[in-house]
Amino acid sequence: MQDARSYFSSKLAHETDASDVFAARRAGEEFILVDVRSAAAWDQGHIPGAIHLPYREIAERAAELVPNGAAVVVYCWSPGCNAGAKGALAFAEAGYAVKEMIGGYEYWVREGYPAEDASGPLPRHRDPLVSIVAP
Repeated sequence: MQDARSYFSSKLAHETDASDVFAARRAGEEFILVDVRSAAAWDQGHIPGAIHLPYREIAERAAELVPNGAAVVVYCWSPGCNAGAKGALAFAEAGYAVKEMIGGYEYWVREGYPAEDASGPLPRHRDPLVSIVAP
């Protein structure tokens, strides 16, 4: 029982999900949301208000884009992508308090939260496999 409690407590201390990030932003919680995907992925669509910092560049560029001491939430494409974990590790190694948004951009979009690209807002649709779709 203690092993399970320790495991899940630690896991929740270092990860979040799309619905919790959306709720935290609406509640005014302060953190920097960072998209750690490639430029091509960012251009295809991203979460409004996120900053773009590919995980391979975090060690050299984090200090110029993210204030020291800021809480950080990173995301990548999907549950099938480990760039979020790589980005979270890079931020942790740079001394930031960081969480990974599990599900990534895919689940953000599938749950119907706002997304945009350079031309503006993207259409919103809720996927009934991952969120409640009101009639």
